[in-house]
Order: sequence, then structure tokens, then C-alpha cells
Amino acid sequence: MNRKSFTEQLARFQSFLALALMVVALSLASHNFLTVDNTMNVLRQISINLCLSLGMTLVILSGGIDLSVGSVLALSGAVAAGLLKNGLALPRFNLLVQFTMPGAIVAGIAVGIVLGWANGVAVTRFKLPPFVATLGMLSIARGLTMLWTGGFPVTGLGDDFGRLGTGHALGIPMPVWISAVLVVVFIVVTKRTRFGRHLYAVGGNERAATLSGLAVPRIKLMVYTLGGGLAAVAGLLVTARLDSATPNAGLGYELDSIAAVVIGGTSLSGGRGSMLGTVLGCLIIGVLNNGLFLLDVSPFWQQVVKGFVILAAVAADKIGSRLE
Repeated sequence: MNRKSFTEQLARFQSFLALALMVVALSLASHNFLTVDNTMNVLRQISINLCLSLGMTLVILSGGIDLSVGSVLALSGAVAAGLLKNGLALPRFNLLVQFTMPGAIVAGIAVGIVLGWANGVAVTRFKLPPFVATLGMLSIARGLTMLWTGGFPVTGLGDDFGRLGTGHALGIPMPVWISAVLVVVFIVVTKRTRFGRHLYAVGGNERAATLSGLAVPRIKLMVYTLGGGLAAVAGLLVTARLDSATPNAGLGYELDSIAAVVIGGTSLSGGRGSMLGTVLGCLIIGVLNNGLFLLDVSPFWQQVVKGFVILAAVAADKIGSRLE
């Protein structure tokens, strides 16, 4: 095996190797780490970030970025919780519309889809840089969450809704099942469909994709819309797990999402990456957070360590790009 092929193989498996080394090190450092209960806890914790990161992977593969996912998560969860508990009052018609649990879930996901679609329109039709468009949506969605909730948590959502976040099936937490199904769906979408092939083409070289006749604006619009919908799913899981929709839910979640995608090997310039890599990235972030907590490391130092891990992942991506 020559040096170039060895380097390519190393880059291909670097996320898996990093995860394996972390698991071994933390298992030796804490006897509480490699237990069934803690493993399920890690998987439950990463399921939220995994839903966000699947959407973020689609966006970054297209050559964009989405800073609004944390705020979209909060608004979607708050809308679902508010409709489930209080219904929707229409004073003009002297009417109160009550929502069942499935109806509230559909409404929450619809909110995320609409906000994601709005991001896509801003990027494709109004030609705003993705950073600016989604930064604006971050503020808009957070403000709408405050207005919807009045700045107070919405609690007491019922056991049926709570099972989405705290229930189990075959001994595995429901959020893990939901995120696993989404992973399978989007692996198929990106690897086995025309949309997936076009997505990689757009991210790899947008001008060439346009000259080849691909509907680049439509693909980007779809990507941001899917990202918003997946952020809404994450919002529902957070709300169900806490039995509360809080106005500050999802603060900083976009950073963990971007970190997981980059650590998983998806290039920030677009066109290169995979959903399985993102799963590994989420596992690395989750194992890192859990391990540092078990070792009683200060939360402030946890942020410092996480920042260094992100920088190392981006540096590895840049080095890998030069070696190709």
C-alpha cells in the first residue's frame, strides 16, 4: 500500500478510530462509563443532536450552513406543546380549536418545514448568503417562541406525549428508535436516489451542476426545508422528554450539530461527506460530553475541550483536501 492510499484509508476511518480510542480511554478512566444504563443514556442524549445533524449534513453537503436549527427546534416544540395543552383560540370567530396528540405533532413539524422553506427561499430567490439568511431566522424563530409562550414554559403535556421522549420499545428509548429510522431513511435518500446524487453534484461544483441542467435552486430549497423539518422532530423529542416547552430550548444546539457533521468528515465546502459519518460525529460528541461529566470535569473546561476537537476536525478536513 503506497503512502497516498494509506492516507486515504486513514482519513476514511479517522472518525471511527477516534471514537474507539475515546471509548477505551474512558472505560479505563471510569468504571461507570461502559455500562448498559450509561450506554442507553448516551444514545438517548445524542438522538436530539442526531436529528438536527442529519438536516445539517444535507445543508452542508449542498455548500450551505444553517444557524437557525436551535431556534426552529424551540419554536416547533413550543407550538406543538401549546396546541396540545391549550388548543388554538380564534376570538374573531368565537372558536377554540382543540388538538389531539397526532395533530399537535403534525403542526409542530409543519412549523419547522415552513421555517426551513423560508430559509431556502431567502438563499435561492433573494440570493442571501446562507450564513446571513439563517442567522436572521435564528433571531426570528427565537422571538416568535417568546411571543408564543409569553416567556414561560408550557408544561403538563400528558403521559402519551411524554412517551415520545421517555418511553421504551424492546428496552431501547423511543428517541433512539426515531433517530435510527431517520438515519436509515436519509442514508437511502443520499446514496440511492437521484436527489442524493444531484445534492452531491451541487455541493461539489454548483456552476458545473447548473451548466449540466440540474435545478440547483430547487435542490437547495428542498435541503433547507428538510433541515427545518428535522429540527422540528428534534424539538418534539426535547419537549416530550422534559414534559415542557421552554422559550430557551435549543440554545447553542446549532454548534453541536455543526461540530458533529464536521467531525464526521463532511466537508464545510460541500460535496463530500456521509450520513454514517455524521452518526459517528454525534457519537463522538455524545461520548465526549458524557465522559467528561463522569470524570467530574468542569462544564467550562468541557466547552474548551469541545472547541479543540472541532478545530482538530476542521484541520484534518483541510489537510485531507490538500492530499487529494
